[in-house]
Amino acid sequence: MGKFVITTRANGEFQFNLKAGNGQTILTSEGYTTKAACNNGIDSVKKNAPDDDRYDRLESKSGKPYFNLKAGNGQIIGSSEMYESVAARENGIESVKKNAPDATIDDQTA
Repeated sequence: MGKFVITTRANGEFQFNLKAGNGQTILTSEGYTTKAACNNGIDSVKKNAPDDDRYDRLESKSGKPYFNLKAGNGQIIGSSEMYESVAARENGIESVKKNAPDATIDDQTA
């Protein structure tokens, strides 16, 4: 089962990582100025993750596939790591779809 891990960045902002059951990070958020905004981001990921239309499948300048998960308003709510292949990116998307909706929250800032 997946989990969202909330941490604090060096600049004091909050962020979350969605981790798969094996502990691998499959989605990383932007920085949030408040924990409430960070929790809203998690709620948005849980809501939008199952919808395939919410994923932008992209390629970095160096040719590595990755994806962004977007909310209904088009705002990016999470980004993946860089993958070695398109197939690996698709596996990452499927993992987010599977893990995000029921993921627990591990708040490491408390």
